[in-house]
Amino acid sequence: MKKLFIIALILIAIPAFAAPGTIVTYTIDPEKNAWQHNNVGINYMEEKCYYAAIQEFKIAISLNPKAQSTAIYMNNLGKAYLVIGYPELALGCFEDALKQYSLNFEFYENLAKCYEQLGKTNEQLSKYQGEIDKNPLAKVMIGLLQEQKGNKKQAITILDDFAMSEPDLIITPAVKKHIKDLIKGIN
Repeated sequence: MKKLFIIALILIAIPAFAAPGTIVTYTIDPEKNAWQHNNVGINYMEEKCYYAAIQEFKIAISLNPKAQSTAIYMNNLGKAYLVIGYPELALGCFEDALKQYSLNFEFYENLAKCYEQLGKTNEQLSKYQGEIDKNPLAKVMIGLLQEQKGNKKQAITILDDFAMSEPDLIITPAVKKHIKDLIKGIN
């Protein structure tokens, strides 16, 4: 009986702490909620609950579709699709992630893996070679696609050319690390 009385007293007293004439409200923050759904999706991926992870990533994307952080959610969704064997669905996710934020090297790596699984490596290689003049980041994709084809020396040359021509971009340190890994693989 005491517990019931205390609970009733608390419920009655809560509005007394608000300023007169105001209504206590809670603001829903879609960015924070999107981040939480993405983290839940990552946990589901670790537990190998891929379909639940896919749903969480989709919720995260829908809550905050225009933010830069959404590119990470799209990339995570694409990785989930790759794991369950749907590279066609993953392709759109990786391409959208790159449109949203084009300076994350992991996005390029995942897109190259997806092209390989779809058997589109040669087709995409010629497409990106045609874009070099308009987009210097096309060299990153060309290097990764050359690596997929087994042309590691050519991949190193192209990626190194990119790193030398764009030393100040955020993506460049990741490209340099990948070059070092490729060189270790050759030696």
